Amino acid sequence: MGSWCCPREAGELGGLGARPPNSLWGAYIKRGGCGSAPQPLHTFLGGRHRILYRGRGDAPPATPPGRATLLPLTKPGLRPPSPLSSPEPPPATSRQAPGAKAVARGTAVPVGLNSVRIHCQNEAVYQYHVTFSPEVECRSTRFAMLKEQRSVTGDVTAFDGSILYLPVLLPQPVSLKAQRRADGEEVSITIQLTKVLEPSSDLCIPFYNVVFRRVMRILDMKLVGRNFYDPSQASMLQHYRLQVWPGYSVSIRRRDGGLFLQVDTVHKVIRSDSVLASMHAIYKQSAAGFQDECTKQLVGSMVITRYNNRTYRIDDIDWDRTPRDSFTLASGEEITFVDYYSKTYGITVRELDQPLLIHRPKEKRMPGRKPHVEMILLVPELTFLTGIAEIKKDTRMLKVSLGEGESHPALTRGGGRSAVTPILTAPCPQDVMREMLQSPQQHYESLCSLLRRIQDSHEASHELMRWGLVLGQDIHRTQGRILPTERINLRHSSFFPAEDLSWSKEVSREASISTVAMNYWLLVYPRRLQDLMKELVAAMRSVCGPIGMHVNAPALVELKDDRIETYVRTIRGLLGSEDKVQLLLCITTKSKEDLYSAIKKLCCVQAPVPSQINCKLGGELWGIDVPLKQLMVIGMDVSHGRGTRSVIGFVASINQVLTKWYSRVVFQMPQQEIADSLRLCLADALQRFHEMNHCLPKKIVVYRDGVSDGQLDTVVKYEIPQLQKCFDTFENYQPSVVVVVVQKQISTNFYTDTAERLACPPAGTVIDHTITSTDWQDFYLLAHRARQGCSVPTRYVCVLNTANLSAEHLQRLTFKLCHLYWNWPGTIRVPAPCKYAHKLAFLAGQVLHHEPAPQLCDRLFFL
Repeated sequence: MGSWCCPREAGELGGLGARPPNSLWGAYIKRGGCGSAPQPLHTFLGGRHRILYRGRGDAPPATPPGRATLLPLTKPGLRPPSPLSSPEPPPATSRQAPGAKAVARGTAVPVGLNSVRIHCQNEAVYQYHVTFSPEVECRSTRFAMLKEQRSVTGDVTAFDGSILYLPVLLPQPVSLKAQRRADGEEVSITIQLTKVLEPSSDLCIPFYNVVFRRVMRILDMKLVGRNFYDPSQASMLQHYRLQVWPGYSVSIRRRDGGLFLQVDTVHKVIRSDSVLASMHAIYKQSAAGFQDECTKQLVGSMVITRYNNRTYRIDDIDWDRTPRDSFTLASGEEITFVDYYSKTYGITVRELDQPLLIHRPKEKRMPGRKPHVEMILLVPELTFLTGIAEIKKDTRMLKVSLGEGESHPALTRGGGRSAVTPILTAPCPQDVMREMLQSPQQHYESLCSLLRRIQDSHEASHELMRWGLVLGQDIHRTQGRILPTERINLRHSSFFPAEDLSWSKEVSREASISTVAMNYWLLVYPRRLQDLMKELVAAMRSVCGPIGMHVNAPALVELKDDRIETYVRTIRGLLGSEDKVQLLLCITTKSKEDLYSAIKKLCCVQAPVPSQINCKLGGELWGIDVPLKQLMVIGMDVSHGRGTRSVIGFVASINQVLTKWYSRVVFQMPQQEIADSLRLCLADALQRFHEMNHCLPKKIVVYRDGVSDGQLDTVVKYEIPQLQKCFDTFENYQPSVVVVVVQKQISTNFYTDTAERLACPPAGTVIDHTITSTDWQDFYLLAHRARQGCSVPTRYVCVLNTANLSAEHLQRLTFKLCHLYWNWPGTIRVPAPCKYAHKLAFLAGQVLHHEPAPQLCDRLFFL
């Protein structure tokens, strides 16, 4: 049994206290001294909705009007040498000196960004080292002693206990005297200048962010998690018992173009009913299995405690404890939960026999220190569910919002991952969607509103000026480029997609590049869905004919009921006696996660057979032109499950035109992000490539998804060497390698001007300057067309480039790969191998909990 604590005490003990952005001192910027530390931050009958990739030797047809000319890639993979420099050996990594990024070609387009330029009026920021003699061990005592020296240091300071930052230069040396209150001993304080920093230095960014968080508090914004919300402007949806809090995600960052404030709008959805009210509703429906049902429906949900605006994940329910029970304060005093909330917040807990909710904070490993808090107990009466689970469950709504089967960031930023089932939520209301999905114009107006509030508040503006920071009057505008349209190739024809980059009509009317005849397949259905079964078989025949796919009549298996045991027993018996089954198709009465999981485990692990259609059988749907020859493209992603092993999905192309894929999964220790055993995965993929092409690839391009900026160096030092060691398995084999990190969870938005209003830029818009990193070769690509909401691009960071691919070639290749996801007849946010790897990792980690059968490794069975 771990130690217990109430929410506020957890903060006092260090379990959930204020978290400074980069280092301890970030939370200790003073306004005249040591105050309270601010807190920081479809599947559509198989083949029609899939993407294929085919290189053609013939010349491309004329480019459609209004689009850029298709640029041929002469000498594939080589960077044109600069006239001012001689050729150099391939770089080890793609770190780049500031200002050294080449400008690529393309159709120019004006782009607005959700970033505001920050002008630094101070000449410098001065860093000092502070020593105490005799040594003062207690950090809070050091803070208090330095606070007493405001007459020397001034009111504006940033201090972490040893390093002091000031906007002014102190005469050197500085020797001061202070008295320790505990014993009255005199302590000498020496302040020694160590560095003079530029105001936009990376060392200044963390406390600039703390300063801006204070500005948000001055505006009466409430910190929840890492974002600020304005409850006074909440939209009340009484019919659904919901509140929608508007808010902002803000951060100051240094980019190629200087110092910027990045602002994004966020929303927090909060139920008006407490968790206790939800538990009462569950009891009315299922009194016999009340506890089990509560655990099933509540565990995994995100909740907020309104008395301190903190969010927690429900990890368990303690049925043996009630608010009458006691816990120990940091001072050692024993107090009941009832008395604690009454004395601290003036809240009366009315239901004294309710159980308590358990939250287990993530363990943070601090050198030489042990975590003080293992569990936090919450009172259901005082907690409220956040987020809308039904939005995440109804993927069709999300496809509309993005134009593809991916979640829109505006629906998840700041909303948590609430796993509430229908008993706890009403069906997803369009009203909530309208509140959360803002058009580019609405998004821009929200940003302008925040800027006006800051400018109109003398206190907020003064807080920034104390450090010499002045915000721009409007968002930053720059120039982007539109990449050329890619040609889509089918078996007998090619075409350029429409402006919205969707080709569902074309691929459903013409033959796919290759198809697999369905000669023997099973259709399992419950008896009461007999009419639906007949409609499905008829639809299969009418749809598969035009795309060139032969479909025989299925072997029909009728079930007497729709219980999970009936499905599993019947399917196991069929697959055990039939060895010619190409495909298994099951019709269910409703969506059941446990039934889906049972069928998937049976068909992907125990008796491998594809459980869906066409490309899962090995068919090829459509393709695009691939100029690079002997190219292998790899996608990697990691799926995390709380309390379960992490799993990496590895997907690699194994033919010249990127229409055949090899896949594997590797299970790892919980929460481990950087992948292990990559050498084995790549070696098997190279062997499969050689078997199909009778040669090995000369160029390997790896797209690594799910890596943050803080892990880039680890990818370079750990993952890439694992991949490179694999080449020693083959004699005299040293291919050129490009490794690109893919980052989707970003808050950058693109706007463009149309008829005096801001709108989403065209798909294919790329920016590789101004907002890019000063340390890495990176670019932002908007590959898809947003049908609702704002355009959120994807960031690509090149961490290795021994192929010497130019920035333009890498951007073009990345955009091409965004056309090749076979579950959607259009472009998606990320390259297809990344999406495949994500689907594979999620299936193996969240559903199968086991490696798929090896017989399925050359099919896209996971779609």
